Amino acid sequence: MRDFAIQLTHRPGEIARVAHALARKDVNLRSIAAMAFHNQGLMHVIADDIEAARSALREGSIPFEESDVVTVLLENKAGELEDVAAKLSNAGVNLLATFVLGLDGDLVELALIADDPKKAKKAVE
Repeated sequence: MRDFAIQLTHRPGEIARVAHALARKDVNLRSIAAMAFHNQGLMHVIADDIEAARSALREGSIPFEESDVVTVLLENKAGELEDVAAKLSNAGVNLLATFVLGLDGDLVELALIADDPKKAKKAVE
């Protein structure tokens, strides 16, 4: 699984521009997270078809950074995120992003985008 981090300008139509490029290549999104900070935005996309997403973004002249995604399944209860964050911190791993991939009953699947995916995976196993 790969994460596409896309820097955007904080103005109307930016997410639509990215969504249009992905839709033209029939890219289905598994997860998306986006946020604005002052005049900049950052969008994280996890697509079902990595090659199609990469191609769509390139053809749309949309700059992106690509990273491995580490997933972790947690109980949906207080303290679970603290436990994962502590394990990553103790392993010297810095998180670039984290967001929910899905919910299943009392479980939450998190996507972790880390500066060292191999160390992150080992830390949360």
